[in-house]
Amino acid sequence: MASPLVPSKQRRFAVDVVRRLRKAGFQAYWAGGCVRDQLLGREPKDYDVATDATPDQSRALFGPRRTLALGAAFGVITVLGPPGAGQVELATFRRDAAYSDGRHPDYVTFSTPREDAARRDFTINGLFYDPIHERVIDFVGGEQDLRAGILRAIGDPAERFHEDKLRMLRAVRFAAAFELRLDEATEAVIRRMASQIVAVSPERIAAEMQRILVDAHRARAVRMTVETGLAAAILPEVVPADEPARARLEATLAVLDRLSQPSFPLALAALLHGWVDPAGAEAICRRWRLSSKQAGRVAWLVADRGVLPHARSMPWSKLQKVLVAEGIGELLDFEEAVARAGSDETSVIDWCRSLLGQPREALDPPPLVSGDDLIRHGVPPGPKYRVLLERIRDAQLDGEIHTRQEALELADRILEQAMDKRLKKKIEALNQRIQRLRQQLAGARKQRDESGEAAALERQLAEAEAELRKVKDAVE
Repeated sequence: MASPLVPSKQRRFAVDVVRRLRKAGFQAYWAGGCVRDQLLGREPKDYDVATDATPDQSRALFGPRRTLALGAAFGVITVLGPPGAGQVELATFRRDAAYSDGRHPDYVTFSTPREDAARRDFTINGLFYDPIHERVIDFVGGEQDLRAGILRAIGDPAERFHEDKLRMLRAVRFAAAFELRLDEATEAVIRRMASQIVAVSPERIAAEMQRILVDAHRARAVRMTVETGLAAAILPEVVPADEPARARLEATLAVLDRLSQPSFPLALAALLHGWVDPAGAEAICRRWRLSSKQAGRVAWLVADRGVLPHARSMPWSKLQKVLVAEGIGELLDFEEAVARAGSDETSVIDWCRSLLGQPREALDPPPLVSGDDLIRHGVPPGPKYRVLLERIRDAQLDGEIHTRQEALELADRILEQAMDKRLKKKIEALNQRIQRLRQQLAGARKQRDESGEAAALERQLAEAEAELRKVKDAVE
């Protein structure tokens, strides 16, 4: 089992990787996101190092046991750190060839730090940092853009987005998460190329949307996807077409803004609720190739949103099923966000949370009977078991029955009532058949039919009348 990451150990290890490369005669700097995060005053989640050492040279320096060469074809290896330090992505300075697949370069050519910076996506991600001498190396103007609050593509935005169209969605995520505004030229190209993002695989789009929706700035990011035209390509269901729909979008964004550290399924459900039904939510999840578990949770949250505000007037048997559901914590968070976006009245939600504090045996007592009990009681197996067990469980939760014997007696009454309904239906059907046969027989006699049809009708009528007497005897 991997050791939990310790930020101070991660940083020391990242410094040590640079120091060892330098001692071996190579150039080496921290690169990309960790430099950006440090300049923003944030703790980097991980560290990347760029160097002029080739993958083979780096593996020779750090040893094959402490390195992974999964990305060596693109000049990248992974250096494994001590417990708590995580790992460092170590990439050789490179220049990328064309991106024929819209994701990876066809091949790479090892190059210089300046050329390596020029091939990256945005200026804020094209920075290097020397942790030994504590200085930023900036070939692309990223430090100035950070100070000015601008997200700008490096070089020609169209070229950057043509290389990997997912960068358009990443631009929205970075701008929202770091509270930046899109550079005018960068935004213009996104608007022009937005429809092309469908070339990106659904899995990559879903992964990027997950990062967007679990971030604290999710509402702003969703608004930007709508404004740039990206939402029309990847999530048209939430794109407003008129003023009422625009008002609904604002309400949706208000709920998203009030979620606190939501899971991806919860945030996605909050985004979709009011725009699609549970089946529509599941369809979107399938389109994005989400797991069946995630899709099920999203659909459940969309379906049950709106149930808990009526909790005080609900039968306990109905409310209890919601409270013991696996996703109840997320549903409560959802309802609280809706309440805070509107009336700010959360007393019912608070009451539901208090109910969850009951002992488990009070909140979700063991069922009085099982399917095996019904079999031993003489109930033939079949689809009716589910209905029987549900009705018995509801009666137990609502305090109508308290013992196993009472549960079995209730099962008998339910079966008797079901039998009575079936017999009544059968009697009604037989009466209709007898009436129809009598009419046909009267017609045959009137026409003095000599073909034997009348005799056949008389036999059928006698059989139907005999069956009716038998059924009525059973009822009595």
